[in-house]
Amino acid sequence: MEILAVFLFLLFLAWTYYARISNDFKKLMPIKSLKLDLWQIKYLRVATRFGLLAEVCLALLLLPILRVLPIFQLIGIQFEASVRYHILLGTSMIFFATIHGASTLFIWGVSHHVQDEMWRWQKKGRIYLAGEIALVTGLVIWITSLPQIRRRRFEIFYYTHHLYIVFLIFFLFHAGDRHFYMVFSGVFLFGLDKLLRILQSRPKSCILSARIYLFPSKAIELTLPMDPRLKYTPTSVIYMKIPSISRFQWHPFSITSSSNSDNHTMSIVVKCNEGWTSSLYDMIQAELDSDAGYMNCIPVSIEGPYGPASLDFLRHDSLLLIAGGAGITPFLSIIKEIASLSSRRYRFATRVQLIYVVKKSQDVCLLNSVSSQLLNQSSTQFSLNLKVYVTQEEGSNATVIGLLNDFSLVRTVNFSTKCSNYAVHGLDSSLLMAAMVALSSIKFLVSLIFFNRIFVPTEMKSSASQKMVVPSENKASKEKTPSSVVDLLLLASFIIALACNTFVAIILRWKRLKKDIPAASPKQGNKAIELAGSVEASTVDEHEIHFGGRPNFQDILSKFSDETGGSDIGVLVCGPESMKESVASLCQLKSQGLNIGAKGKKPYFFFHSLNFTL
Repeated sequence: MEILAVFLFLLFLAWTYYARISNDFKKLMPIKSLKLDLWQIKYLRVATRFGLLAEVCLALLLLPILRVLPIFQLIGIQFEASVRYHILLGTSMIFFATIHGASTLFIWGVSHHVQDEMWRWQKKGRIYLAGEIALVTGLVIWITSLPQIRRRRFEIFYYTHHLYIVFLIFFLFHAGDRHFYMVFSGVFLFGLDKLLRILQSRPKSCILSARIYLFPSKAIELTLPMDPRLKYTPTSVIYMKIPSISRFQWHPFSITSSSNSDNHTMSIVVKCNEGWTSSLYDMIQAELDSDAGYMNCIPVSIEGPYGPASLDFLRHDSLLLIAGGAGITPFLSIIKEIASLSSRRYRFATRVQLIYVVKKSQDVCLLNSVSSQLLNQSSTQFSLNLKVYVTQEEGSNATVIGLLNDFSLVRTVNFSTKCSNYAVHGLDSSLLMAAMVALSSIKFLVSLIFFNRIFVPTEMKSSASQKMVVPSENKASKEKTPSSVVDLLLLASFIIALACNTFVAIILRWKRLKKDIPAASPKQGNKAIELAGSVEASTVDEHEIHFGGRPNFQDILSKFSDETGGSDIGVLVCGPESMKESVASLCQLKSQGLNIGAKGKKPYFFFHSLNFTL
C-alpha cells in the first residue's frame, strides 16, 4: 500500500506538470518588464511550474511528523517510519525549489535584469526577494539535516530546523495567499500539534530513581512517575527534555516497562555514548560522587507516550525478536507485556526467541530488567529463549548467566520530588483532539472573513459588482491594497485561531490538573548501592552465547520454524538498516511458494521493522 501510494503521488506530480506546461506553451504571453526571446519565455514557464511541484511537496511535508494529531498512524504507519516520508518530501521540495529559483536567476542573467529583479519587493504579484530568502532558508535547513551533520552535530540540526518559521512566512509573501491555501492545512495542523505538545509537556515531571550500570557499560535506567490510568502499548516512545542539560533539546526513548505490570511508574534505558546522553550520565555520577547525602530533584519534561494503536504485531503463533545494540530497548517492553498478559488468557505468542547482537559482552547488562523472565520461566506460561552474539570479542567459556552476574552490579539512586510531583498522564482523547481541530478551523475562517471585510473591502466586492464598476476604476481600487497586506491578514487570522485554541487547551489542562491528575509518589532523595545477587541457573537451560561472529539468520529462521512448527511466525527487528534488510529478504524468500503435499502447514514469516531512534 505504501509503494502504491508513493507511485500514485509521483504519477500525480508528472501528470500535473505535463498538463500545466502544455497549457502554458499554448498561451505564451510576453513579459512587459523583460524583453525575452521565445526560448527564454518557455524556459521561464518551465521554472515557474517547478515551483508549483515544490508547493505540492510542501503541502504534504509536515503531515508525517504530527505526533498529537497522528494522521499517518491512522493508516498504520508509525511515527518513526513516517519520518522517512518527511525526509523524502523535504528533499523533493528543495530539489524542485532550487531548479525553480536557479532557472529564474538564469533567465534574469541572460536578459541582463538580475539587479533589477533580484531585489524587488513589489506591491502586487509575487515578491521575488521573499522567494529568494525562503529558498536560502530551505537550503540551510536541508543541508544541516543530512545524516553526516544530524548524527554528529545534532544541536546544529535541531536549532536550524526551527528556521521553518522563517521559511513559511517568506513563502507566504512570495507565493501569495492563493497559493498558501494549498499548503495551509498541513501548516495549520502542524502549528496546532506543536502548541498541544508544548502544553502536554507542562508542568514538568521528575525522575523518581535511576539505576546506573557501572563501568564499562555506561547505561542508566530511569524511572518516571505515571498516572495509573495511563495505558500504553509495547514499543511506545516518549520524548524527554532535561532543562538542566539543555533547555531546547528533546530526545526520544523507547519505554522498557509495561503498563500492565506496573501502573504507577514507567522506565526507559539510556545508553550513554556521547553528547546529551553522556552529559546525563556525568551529571548523575557527579551527584553520586559528591559528599552530600541528599540527591537533588531532577525536573524533566515529557511528551507522549506515542505508540501503535493495537497489539496485532504480537498476535502471532511464535515470535522471533532480533535486536542489535541499543535496539534491544523496544523488546524489553514486549517481553514484559507478554509475561504480564500470558496468565490472563490473552492470545499472544507462547514461544519467543530473542536474538541479541552486541559488539562487547558488557552490553548484556541491558537485559538486566528482564532477567526474571529469562531465568525463571517456570512461573510464566510462555517459553523465552535467548541467543547472544558478541561480534568483537574472541571465544570464551562465559555463559549468559555468568555475564548477567558479572554485570549485575548497579547503583540505585532515589531522587527528591520536591521540585515537581507531577505524574505523566499521556495524550488527550482523540475525540477532544478532533474537536480542537474543528474549533480552530472555524476560528480561522471567521477571523479571515472579518479582517477582509474591514481592511480589503474593494477586493471582496469587486467580483460581485464587476458589471457596475468601470474596469479602469476597478483596477485602480485593487492596486490600493498591496499583496503583502492580504498576506499579513491571513497570517494574523492563523495566529488568532491558534492562540484561542491554546487558551482553551490551557483551561482544560488546568481543570484536569486541579481535579483528578494524581501526583508522583514522594521519594526521599538518597544514595544507595544495590548489589544484585547472583542469578541462579534457569530451569530450562536453553540460552546460548556465541563469540567472534555474526549470526547466520538463514539458519536461525530455518531452525526456529522447525522448532515451533507454527505457520504464523512474527519476526521483529530493531537495529542497523543492513540487519533489517537482510532479515526482511530472508523472510520474503522463505515465505514464497506453496508447500503442496507436505505434512502440516508451510511457515509464513511476518516481518516487522522497529525503530529506537530517528
